[in-house]
Amino acid sequence: MEFLLATGIGVLTAAGVYLTLRKRTFPVVLGIAMLSYAINVFLFAMGRLMVDRPPIYGKDVAEYTDPLPQALVLTAIVISFGMSAFVVVLALRAYLESGSDHVDGDPDDAPDHEDVLERQRREDEG
Repeated sequence: MEFLLATGIGVLTAAGVYLTLRKRTFPVVLGIAMLSYAINVFLFAMGRLMVDRPPIYGKDVAEYTDPLPQALVLTAIVISFGMSAFVVVLALRAYLESGSDHVDGDPDDAPDHEDVLERQRREDEG
């Protein structure tokens, strides 16, 4: 069970980092969301997974689940939802102002850095 959970956290983290490094804003937003999911699962797993045990301590309860990771995950879910909404609004505003959904704001038909250097080299030679 631990191996499966660790593998799931690793896959979510790897996919989140991969998508965060893309050029367009929508994959970046998805990557940030995946990273927040990976962090939530990691925080939840830190509290040791217990089955059929109550999260509240009582005098008649012999063993209970630690409620702190559950509270942290609930707080993290609320924060990540607000952060995702904010990032989506920022991406939408950047798209409307620049006309491109690239992270750097360059349009799709903008020349690459190598093309600009090659053009400058030809102008210097000729």
